[in-house]
Amino acid sequence: MSINKLLHKDSHRSLIKSTSILSLGTLSSRILGLVRDVIVAKLLGTGFRADAFFVASKIPNLFRDLVGEGAVNAAVVPVLSEYKEKEDIKTFWEFANTLLVWSMIVLSAITILGIIAAPVIVRVIAPGFMADPEKLTLTINLTRFMFPYLIFIGLTAYSMGILFSFRSFLVPAFSPCLLNIAMIVAALIYSRNMQDPVLGLAIGVLVGGVLQLVAQWIPLTRMGMPCRRPKTLRHPGAIKIGKLLIPRLLGGGVYQLSILIDTFCASLSSIVGQGGISAIYYANRIIQGPMGIFGVAMASAVLPTLSGLFHRNDVDSLKRTIIFSLENIFFVMCPSMVILALLSEPIIRIFFERGEFGLYSTMITSSALSYYAMGLLSFGGIKILVSVFYALQDTRTPALVAAFCLTINATLNFILMYPLKVSGIALASAIAGTADFLILFYILDKRLGGFDTDLLRYFFKVFTAAVMTGVTVFWLWQYLTFIHEILRLVIIGVAGICVYEAICLAFRVEQARKIWRWISNRK
Repeated sequence: MSINKLLHKDSHRSLIKSTSILSLGTLSSRILGLVRDVIVAKLLGTGFRADAFFVASKIPNLFRDLVGEGAVNAAVVPVLSEYKEKEDIKTFWEFANTLLVWSMIVLSAITILGIIAAPVIVRVIAPGFMADPEKLTLTINLTRFMFPYLIFIGLTAYSMGILFSFRSFLVPAFSPCLLNIAMIVAALIYSRNMQDPVLGLAIGVLVGGVLQLVAQWIPLTRMGMPCRRPKTLRHPGAIKIGKLLIPRLLGGGVYQLSILIDTFCASLSSIVGQGGISAIYYANRIIQGPMGIFGVAMASAVLPTLSGLFHRNDVDSLKRTIIFSLENIFFVMCPSMVILALLSEPIIRIFFERGEFGLYSTMITSSALSYYAMGLLSFGGIKILVSVFYALQDTRTPALVAAFCLTINATLNFILMYPLKVSGIALASAIAGTADFLILFYILDKRLGGFDTDLLRYFFKVFTAAVMTGVTVFWLWQYLTFIHEILRLVIIGVAGICVYEAICLAFRVEQARKIWRWISNRK
């Protein structure tokens, strides 16, 4: 075996290890998040307090993606990785310290402006709330109370970026669990002792943000992160990040505008019905399960690797790593997409239908979930392809593509929401996401001189296996009616995994063969 192949194999092993750590952490967070959502659904259902809380929490989270996590992936990690490759450790830490000071300044300024402008922001993104003064007032107050969360989670994201540059994934992987734990405690304790339970949830959000930041800071200080005032804020690395961030902010702004348009449409209860915002939230939470556990985890793990390959000008290894990442995304997302679409109603009923979350809430949420699921494969693929562009230090192209797809999403929203209600909003997002993925892949294929692989054939293999698995699982659900729903879901889940693995083995899918070899070695 040649040196290049050995290095390539080791790189894939390292990527799988990093992805596994992030996936395990994300899985833990998603399980806790699901417990949190079950509790919140029981407390609030899809009523006006639920809509108010979800809109209020969404606003600082939109800014978090723009100047926090999104900025980290787009500019911070690639530039930090470059400094780690080319500069000494002292220079690196000086740069990292300057970066955190800049982030504190920017995040604090946005938070102050957000608190002041909260009444305007809420009226713009949720105009339907103006018909209900009580809902509007509650949303504004919650927005002001939770806006400081942006500072804590933004600094957390930048701290994660520094840890990622050292290939340190353990703490970043598991720290999101702290937010869910804080909100669960708040929901179970504070909410019961407060006149309005939604205020307890808001307290939990702030406490969770603080805990996540503290969790990142502990390993950073142990690694040698300086806690002092930087000599100057005009660091060349910070300037470079600033230049990369301009198109990323535009692209991120486009993405956030898409979310705002969805929220805008969902708030129009006279068209889509009551509880549209809550239905979209809960459906997205289910979609974010496979997305976070594998899609986001893979994208986060692969970004430093891609950045390193780019700086070494190893185009062949870069292309192989991209294809390797996409194949793994397809392998996981295809069955997830099919099963969530077919079993959306029982999944929502089992997880959420209790307390204030009744039959109507189940109907509108499960319908939205089935349509969101159609775009799951593309949503996961976009995470990988955008990370590739960021590794190439090209934040402009994803921004332009996102802007084009925004017009598709917005147009379809206003067309489909009338006949399909909330489901139309979900379907519009799925179609726009698919367009985004295909365009980004086409551009990369041309830029890198073509991918020497039959990715389309691989997709048809795993998609066919996923459809066959979905049909089997759906039949089992209909047949095993004598078993309690929760136990039935567990049984068909295990059966579905086994069936999918067997079919993929028959189709000679490499990922399935690797899983089988791992199981055989364990035995």
